[in-house]
Parts: sequence; structure tokens; C-alpha cells
Amino acid sequence: MNYTLHQLQVFLKVTQTQSITKAAEDLNLTQPAVSIQLKNFQDQFEIPLYEVVGRQLFVTDFGKEIAIAAENILNQVYAINYKTMAFKGQLTGRLKLSIVSTGKYVMPYFLSDFMKNNEGVELLMDVTNKAKVIESLEKNEVDFALVSVLPESLKIDNLELMQNKLYLVANSKQKFKSKKYSKEIFEELPLIYREKGSGTRLVMEKYIAENDLPVRKKMELTSNEAVKQAVIAGLGCSIMPLIGIKNELNSGDLQIIPVKGFPIKSTWNLIWLKSKNHSPVANSFLNYIKDKKSKIIKENFDWFEEY
Repeated sequence: MNYTLHQLQVFLKVTQTQSITKAAEDLNLTQPAVSIQLKNFQDQFEIPLYEVVGRQLFVTDFGKEIAIAAENILNQVYAINYKTMAFKGQLTGRLKLSIVSTGKYVMPYFLSDFMKNNEGVELLMDVTNKAKVIESLEKNEVDFALVSVLPESLKIDNLELMQNKLYLVANSKQKFKSKKYSKEIFEELPLIYREKGSGTRLVMEKYIAENDLPVRKKMELTSNEAVKQAVIAGLGCSIMPLIGIKNELNSGDLQIIPVKGFPIKSTWNLIWLKSKNHSPVANSFLNYIKDKKSKIIKENFDWFEEY
């Protein structure tokens, strides 16, 4: 057998995602490239590693055993690389993060220079909804999580990063007066929601309940990007984080509807389990954030204060 480390990596990612498309996205490869590597790996075994039924990929029992072996091999390779770099005096290891979906507009700016200055650090970052972020943290699968609503069920420590603002937004084709509207405007506007488990939805529903807003729920979508595109297309309005609509506001695709009591404000927090014994990499990252937070915010989020 002449399988390569790259083939092991591709096969393992396919088994984890159960999808060639998702594996390609995670590995920053094209779908054909993943399919070719997967076929070349399969050709070295007489027993099927996976099967496709309809359009769904299923890993066989034999494939699951090979995936476990592949993960062990890759972990040993990572260990060799880490030990080599550590011997040369470099910070090495994995930094594991789980962030809410709108956090993808925030977290990269707090990671960029840290990753550039520490080439021996490998970043594993999962972008998902709040419920799954908290689940990953609870299972101790990650070093840190990024949320805008602190969990009440876990004992955590936290570091405040920056303010989060949510506004009522519509597409640019609708006409609104410049004065501030009262809450009665919600009687006229079909409202688009994020899915249950989303931090944005939690903040939005809490505000609606506390202020007794007369909302008309139009639809429910499973990502911030999907909500954004639905609003741009004119399917309804939504309450959205400012952090994720900067480009659309600048281009004129979206507009903020002036409503009394808005914006809704919360805070982005980096959180971790109170009992967590941090690795050297995690400790170094936390110290980096504490030291550079103000500088990062000033350099990248000054525009936030315009709204």
C-alpha cells in the first residue's frame, strides 16, 4: 500500500463530515480534488470504505475502523511536528475554538497576528449556532468559545471582547422616514427569525418579550447569511447584528430602520470552563488577547461607533 498522509487527511475529513462537499470546504480543496484522493485511497483496499446511497455518503464499518487508524497516524505526525518545533523553541500545539455563526465576523481579527507569530500553532475552529457551541464547551472539546449571550447552566470564566449591536433592518427598496418609529411598526413588518439555538434569536426574542413588541413571524432560517439574503431579496425584515452587515450597509443593499429602543446591545465574550486546565497554547492566546484587545478593536472596529 502506498497511501499518503494527504489521502489519510482527506478520508478522515470525509468520515467526519459525511460529505465530500463539506470535506472540500473544510480542507480548502475543490470537490473533484477530494473525490480523486478518496478514490485513490479506496483503490488500495479490497473492502469498501464507504458507499453512496442516493446522494448520501455512508462510511462502512470497515471504513470507520480505518478512520480511527488514520486519525491516530495523523495525530502522531502532528506530535512529531510539534516536538520538532518545540525543540527549536517555538510555541506548538492546537488551539481549539467554537464560535457562534456571527462570531466569524469578529474572531478572525483576534486570531490573525497570533497565528502569524506562532507558526507551530494549529487552529481548529468550529463555526455553528449557540446551542452547539455551549455543547462543545460543556464536553470540554474546545479551549474557548465565543458567544454574545453567556450560558447560565455552566460554571465559566469570561473575557469581554467588544460590544455587539443589533438593529432592525430592511432592504433598500423600502421607504422609511428618518424619524424614530415606535414599536407599532412591528405590526406592519414580516419578521425573519434565526433558528432555535441561535444566540441572535435568543437576544431578539428576549427583547421582543420584554418590550411586548407586536411581531409577525414570517419565516425561520438557519444562518445569518441566509437571513441577510432573504432580507435583501425583500422577503421580510429582521433584527440583525451590525457586525455582519457592514458591507451591505455600505453598498446600499440593506438599511437600518430607525426604531425607538434600538440598537439592542450585548457583549461578545470569550468564555471557558472555570475548571479548565489550559494548555501552553491556550494560555498564550488568552494572554495575547488581554494584551492586544484594545489595539485590535481600534484598528478593525472603529466603524462600529458610526452607528
